[in-house]
Amino acid sequence: MDACSSAAHEEANLTIEHQSTRWRQAVTHPSEGKHPGFGHRVEEDERFHVERDVAVAMRDGIRLYVDIIRPKGNGPFPVILTFSPYGKHGLKKFLLNGGSGVPEGWVSKYAVWEGPDPDYFCRHGYAVVNADARGSWYSEGDMTIWSEQEAQDGHDLIEWCAAQPWSTGKVGMSGVSYLSIVQWRIAATNPPHLAAFNPWEGWTDCYRERAYHGGIPETNMVRWAQWSTSFSLTRSEEFVEMAKEFPLDNAYWRSKSANLSAITAPVYIVAGWGDQGLHLRGSVEGYKQIASEHKWLEIHGRKKWQYYYQESSREKLRKFFDHFLKNSDDQVLGWPRVLYEAREKYYVGEYLPAADWPLPDRQLRPLWLDASRRKLGDVPPTEVATAPYDSANGELSFTYTFTERTEVTGNMKLRIWLQSPDSTDADVFVGVRKLDANGQKIGLAFMAEYDDGPVALGWLRASHRKLDTRRSSPEQPWHSHDAEQLLQPGEVVPLDIELWPSSTVYEAGEQLQLVIQGQDIYVYPGVRHGQVHDELRNQGPHVIHAGCARDSHLLIPVIPRAPSRTALN
Repeated sequence: MDACSSAAHEEANLTIEHQSTRWRQAVTHPSEGKHPGFGHRVEEDERFHVERDVAVAMRDGIRLYVDIIRPKGNGPFPVILTFSPYGKHGLKKFLLNGGSGVPEGWVSKYAVWEGPDPDYFCRHGYAVVNADARGSWYSEGDMTIWSEQEAQDGHDLIEWCAAQPWSTGKVGMSGVSYLSIVQWRIAATNPPHLAAFNPWEGWTDCYRERAYHGGIPETNMVRWAQWSTSFSLTRSEEFVEMAKEFPLDNAYWRSKSANLSAITAPVYIVAGWGDQGLHLRGSVEGYKQIASEHKWLEIHGRKKWQYYYQESSREKLRKFFDHFLKNSDDQVLGWPRVLYEAREKYYVGEYLPAADWPLPDRQLRPLWLDASRRKLGDVPPTEVATAPYDSANGELSFTYTFTERTEVTGNMKLRIWLQSPDSTDADVFVGVRKLDANGQKIGLAFMAEYDDGPVALGWLRASHRKLDTRRSSPEQPWHSHDAEQLLQPGEVVPLDIELWPSSTVYEAGEQLQLVIQGQDIYVYPGVRHGQVHDELRNQGPHVIHAGCARDSHLLIPVIPRAPSRTALN
């Protein structure tokens, strides 16, 4: 995208935000969010210089407030910036519970929620600047989330950091989730002093990865996001209502997704196989679509907060920043372009290098659904058969037993021929699990806290089955989500369902289990961090047709080598 078209893109996005956005007036006063009190001040610390609530003027005069934690002395120091509406005072640190794998003492009091720890980075010669987003807490203006306005504010903050007398003029960004998502938006504006950035598990497509999975509305974490962005003195975006208003992909959703092809800064991207339904897909797509010459993708199979804060991860991130922010002569440019964990079970796997993503040497293998035997096979059935399930609470599963050690890494695609006799639509949920030789489930790290997760997940509302043929590939269908195609009575239609990326090693005798049902496969009642879809269109049975012209199959990416069994500590 050239400069003129990029500028037009930004102008269109801002117009959409201002004309279409619904607002909530100051819902929760900052004082109710454990805020320590507002006002510029300098705190005493024998190791660092700590300055709170420093006003930074944006290009339109609105002031955002930042905290600065930097080493003692005049510097200059390279800067690591974080930006979010979650509160630079660390409101949400209570989420780091026992299930997260982050023990007490791992993260200092100076770290924002899901941000780099100044206690570590300041000791290695960096200044850390934590900013409260526009309209959040005591920062001025109206709060929009995942917006072009945030991108412009982040751009201005980077340039402000670079101009400070204690700064070297080189600025990086790091952080998880929201702090990662906004990095994509900011980097797409190409701030002159952005030297490198580190989006650690952050989606890039707001419609497909955050609000609607396969066209099915997500109804739990969108509400959680709204609570997280409710602390304000002004007004904030009514995201839940906006999501309901726009059930199809349109200009509103595109205004909340980064123009990835415009990004040129060096980037170290980290994703987690367990973030099925949240950040995984967008992190991988970010790597695939950005224009950066220097880019690295690392995909782990661990709990994301633990992985971000563990010592080895911080050390590797510091080496990345040392190279691009301090001009250190180290081995960063020799890192493999892609590094991924081929998992065997929970916290057991081996990290393997690759030249690119998708893996260039993958071989796509179809596993054919046998509806009569509930098996997956290497050859298609010679006769058509059907397999029904109750869309309200039923489950349909098919298994495949590997005869030799096999690595499956990449996107899987499920193609099924579906009939919904009692409804004009159907919401289909798909999961792939790993079973041992006795048919028992083998759990994997899932989301940020769980150890019993799947290999991969996928979703599709049948009326959203239309494909964008330009963007689809054999293993990754890309749905346009721009119009509904309702089912006709008795109609049998093909559905191509994208399963999010994964990497799993199967020993001879172990099984791949494909699960198809009409509701969420993994639900954790009472927890905040889980995808829930409770506004469904299902009614009565769904019927899967397989065999002959009904070419129902699971397409898997097989890697023609398998790692040795290695336990990682």
